[in-house]
Amino acid sequence: MKFSKWLNQSKVPIAVIAIGTLMVVYLFPNQKKELPVFGPQDFNPELVDLELQNTKVLHKVTDFSLVNQDGERITQDNYKNKIYVTDFFFTRCPSICPIMSNNMQKLQQEFLNEDDVMLLSMSVTPEMDSVPVLKEYALKNGVFKSKWNITTGDKKHIYDLARKSYFATVDYGDGGLQDFIHTPNFVLVDQKKQIRGVYNGTDTDDVNRLIGDIKSLAYQMN
Repeated sequence: MKFSKWLNQSKVPIAVIAIGTLMVVYLFPNQKKELPVFGPQDFNPELVDLELQNTKVLHKVTDFSLVNQDGERITQDNYKNKIYVTDFFFTRCPSICPIMSNNMQKLQQEFLNEDDVMLLSMSVTPEMDSVPVLKEYALKNGVFKSKWNITTGDKKHIYDLARKSYFATVDYGDGGLQDFIHTPNFVLVDQKKQIRGVYNGTDTDDVNRLIGDIKSLAYQMN
């Protein structure tokens, strides 16, 4: 029987059906949204290290070894099978970093009870951002250790991650003493270590879009 004929014969009021449809759309807005998987070829070449330009190999973020605000070693194992958002900051930053930290707090609060969603911040001035400094910063920003790691580590390692793994910055450098990166980007990574989106961490609309994309990604992965 055609739906239109059934509808005409049915005793179910049209208004009830309409309300039910709207409830499905409202309660499950992200079910059908498919997020792309990003590789080097999908980024502006200026964001991609020369070694990776024009490669079509499936890109996954590389393993990392960092130290968090409690002096604990943080590796990819801490984020295994997790969806997570990465950003690059420094504690003495007076401009974009406070805004980014506020928005990371927003993400933390939004997904506080979601064990599969985590956050990872890496200092771009690791020589200044020691563990005690990071601890003070974490306390100031209401960081939950189980959800959000504020990290330091080897500068070259962090800068290689930013440039070659997360494609978070456009400038080139060797991770040396004079090298410095500063980016507002939030990078969304899935459980398979694939990049699924890049967002402006200082823009409210973009952060709200990120929240929606995390929910979509979580639904896709379940």
